[in-house]
Amino acid sequence: MPRRNPRNARSRAEPPRTGPGLGDVYRRTESGPDGDEYVVRTVPGARAVKRYRCPGCDHEIMPGVAHVVAWPAGSGETDRRHWHGGCWNGRRTRGITRRWS
Repeated sequence: MPRRNPRNARSRAEPPRTGPGLGDVYRRTESGPDGDEYVVRTVPGARAVKRYRCPGCDHEIMPGVAHVVAWPAGSGETDRRHWHGGCWNGRRTRGITRRWS
């Protein structure tokens, strides 16, 4: 039979973290090719749980794939778009697909 941990070891668990949320840790501001400012957030693969369509290549971003979320700095998060990391980095030379323009 496996040994159980004593109760006092469980009571010494760390308290929940306070302060900025996990999304704030990965958030930054970048200048776009049109000169506008964008708020950019990196989404790790472990936190990517839904399927999105990338405006850079018009392909799906599958669950579990790390990607970038970006939106204009002056607007709310309702204007955010999910991009593949490579598509976001290459947007200066390629632009967005017709579907989103």
